[in-house]
Amino acid sequence: MSQHHIREIIETRMPSDGMIATGIKGVQMFRATEAVPCVPAVYEPCIIAIVSGGKEAVLDGQRYIYDSSQYMCCPMSMPVEAGTPDASPENPLLGLYIALDPRLMTEISIEMDAAGHRIPSAAGSAPSIRLAQWDDRFQDALLRLVQLGASATDTAVLGDARLRELYYAILRGAAGPFARRAFAPGNAIARSIADLSSKLGQPVSIDDMASRAGMSRAVFHRKFKQTTTMSPIQFVKSMRLNHAAMKIAGGMTVSEAALDVGYVSASQFSREFKRLYGQSPRKWGDAQAINADLA
Repeated sequence: MSQHHIREIIETRMPSDGMIATGIKGVQMFRATEAVPCVPAVYEPCIIAIVSGGKEAVLDGQRYIYDSSQYMCCPMSMPVEAGTPDASPENPLLGLYIALDPRLMTEISIEMDAAGHRIPSAAGSAPSIRLAQWDDRFQDALLRLVQLGASATDTAVLGDARLRELYYAILRGAAGPFARRAFAPGNAIARSIADLSSKLGQPVSIDDMASRAGMSRAVFHRKFKQTTTMSPIQFVKSMRLNHAAMKIAGGMTVSEAALDVGYVSASQFSREFKRLYGQSPRKWGDAQAINADLA
């Protein structure tokens, strides 16, 4: 019944569409009753839990469709296309977005290792997004977290502890081994992605990234592609273009968006944008009616 109670809380607090903060750092509720087609977005490290309706995300051609039976785990910044193609007044999208604090996720992972709960060895490459079944530990921790919103005092005093409990439930659940590998202290690729995401407007050298990761260019390229399904160059380009698309949809001019994500040449930006999205950035921006918060 935990999921049902979570839905009731969201319905009570959100009589209209949108996204609202809960008072707990990184935790937001959302509601949508209109369909939004998949559009460019960037997922930062997060969990998205749906209690009504469904969402869709596409990463490098791989489609992830999830609803109240599964939550989505994305432990690293990823350029995706995302939307709510089936939302309607009769079938509203209701759910929660929980940002994942890398420092805290790493801290809990280390404590789990020290307690003897080791990460199973991984065979081959793994997708950068994982869908995981809701389990009792996750449901109960999420319910206790959202119940805090009824009291500002409870939220202030217990918010950090309840969020930590939810993080632990994630790391113990079906997505746990996947998430723990991403947040492991020695994961050089995850560190490279985090560094890249914070410096998109600056020149990027794959050789420098490989050097900082302590790898040769060839090894770095191979491990990066295993982690993200994309080459480093493809990943950088996708991140920049997706960020730019979101900025244009939000009202920024094409030239401003291009400069903001590191493009010196506006013509090069327009060519690469059109190659990826099938339209010039100006035409694409004019055609968009995006609720970016729900992408």
